[in-house]
Amino acid sequence: MSGAVASLGMYDHPAQHAANDQLWTALAARLRAHGIDAPDRLDRTRTVEAIWRDPKLLFGQTCGYPLVTDAALALHVIGIPAYDAPDCAHGRHVSYLVARRSDDGSLATFRNRRAAINARNSNTGHNLFRATVAPLAQDGRFFGDVIETGSHRASVETVGAGAADIAAIDAVSFAALRRFDPDAVSGLRVIGVTADTPALPFVTARSTPEETIVALREALADVIADPALVEARAKVFLADVILSGPEPYARVRALECAAVEAGYPVLR
Repeated sequence: MSGAVASLGMYDHPAQHAANDQLWTALAARLRAHGIDAPDRLDRTRTVEAIWRDPKLLFGQTCGYPLVTDAALALHVIGIPAYDAPDCAHGRHVSYLVARRSDDGSLATFRNRRAAINARNSNTGHNLFRATVAPLAQDGRFFGDVIETGSHRASVETVGAGAADIAAIDAVSFAALRRFDPDAVSGLRVIGVTADTPALPFVTARSTPEETIVALREALADVIADPALVEARAKVFLADVILSGPEPYARVRALECAAVEAGYPVLR
């Protein structure tokens, strides 16, 4: 795959850049040993959405929601990462419903308040949030307003600043903020936890040859087992990779369908 692309933009807090670079260097070396033209560096120059659609994508990570809802997204699932972070056992993850510490009450008390989401095509920021709110909605509405922020970090900042009152934040992203950016979440509290779904999958372009997919999985297993990479893996919370196809992500679609059937197709 000449001119191949690699990205780990989904979980790549600035404090994790060096660790992700080290893990990619190790993975790329193993791929080259199989005769695969792996890029020297991770691509941090483009949005993850653009990279997902690059037919030369060798290795990346996508959100589970567009994976199952966007027919134009031509990706092949390599495996499911298992993260050593709270509420992320066995390759699963949740979102935390976060609000300011000064705001008392449960989710029900946020009726007619303002919610922040990172994006409508996000599983953790929108789909899981919608599924949690759906039983409380009336006539297809619960919040007074919903704003899109562009990222989980921006949603945290928006709630902290008082421009929104509640948001759903991916558990791995929240763990990274707690460790590397504690001031960003110090004024927030978790008021609830969503249902769980499989964690964000590692993927490659659907056109990637089968022999390359086999090599990717073997290389990932080597990187997970390499004792020289234990600190780098810990920095990004990566404990294991569960080899898998797309089948577990039917759970993501099922939560969407349940919200639609409940009369709440859009978080609002």
